[in-house]
Amino acid sequence: MALPKEIPQLKTPKQKLWDLLKTLLKIGFTGLLLWLVIRKMDYPEVKRILQTSNPLYLLLALVTYFTSMLFAASRLLSFFRSIHLHLGRKFNMRLYMLGLFYNLFLPGGIGGDGYKIWLLNKTYKKPAKKVFWAILFDRLSGLWAIGLIIVALVAFIPQIEFSPLIIYAVFAVGTGAYYAVAHYFFKEYTRHFWSAHAKAIAVQSLQVLTVLCILLALNFNGKYSPYLFTFLVSSLSAIFPFTVGGLGAREFVFTHFSGFFHMNANLAVVVSLLFYLTSAIISLGGLYYVFRSDKLQEGLPTETDDEEPGPAIAPLTKENL
Repeated sequence: MALPKEIPQLKTPKQKLWDLLKTLLKIGFTGLLLWLVIRKMDYPEVKRILQTSNPLYLLLALVTYFTSMLFAASRLLSFFRSIHLHLGRKFNMRLYMLGLFYNLFLPGGIGGDGYKIWLLNKTYKKPAKKVFWAILFDRLSGLWAIGLIIVALVAFIPQIEFSPLIIYAVFAVGTGAYYAVAHYFFKEYTRHFWSAHAKAIAVQSLQVLTVLCILLALNFNGKYSPYLFTFLVSSLSAIFPFTVGGLGAREFVFTHFSGFFHMNANLAVVVSLLFYLTSAIISLGGLYYVFRSDKLQEGLPTETDDEEPGPAIAPLTKENL
């Protein structure tokens, strides 16, 4: 997540070329990972798994994932309020959905986080650096919650030879260090620290529930913990912006963990792909605000934290996309 001071209205040919190159590299790396995964799959087995799936559980997976996004938007709002950026909940949710769409479907350019930084800086005159750190702490809270659930699952996976008590202790010490650093060096961003991290736990728990729904949809009746553990580890790999929306990265991790945890490799990859499809369907909701910028700013509060009227949001155009 780069920190843009300002998004240029018109990019130079060099900048456009660099954006194109980054996009092609992401698409190429995503394609390479998918090829490495797909060439190991048993297509008749994958076809059988999909044909016998239960659509009701897949629908429930969509509901649980969307609910996780509601908590995620609220978590980000907590960090915005820490820097006295008081957005309305509805506007924040619309902006969050637009960011999801940018991150998943527009691999080049600034991405959803960069657009939020630019838009909030331009609209509320908040320093871009402050907005950047608020978004970064939002991401860190998500990583912490993933780590917490991973640690909780360790006791249910015998293949992991480390003592669960040692892992719990390391995580507890790491959590203390994380809070100490945040409190002493970034105190402004810890005003809603624990409530935001509670929401982060809710986000990741609901996404784990989404994976459970997908497994149930595929009529799985084995041990769930290896699949859930691998999903959480693969979520860490998907954070790094080397692929298009994490596609390929999760499937690659599932493929390589399947042998170690004695999982059905074909089922594992199908679970990962269905999770990506679920997230893509929900993220498509942000497409609406690309074409209807007036709806994005509908109901936008007209006061900033110093109670002065805020300027109108700049419309979304081809130039500022």
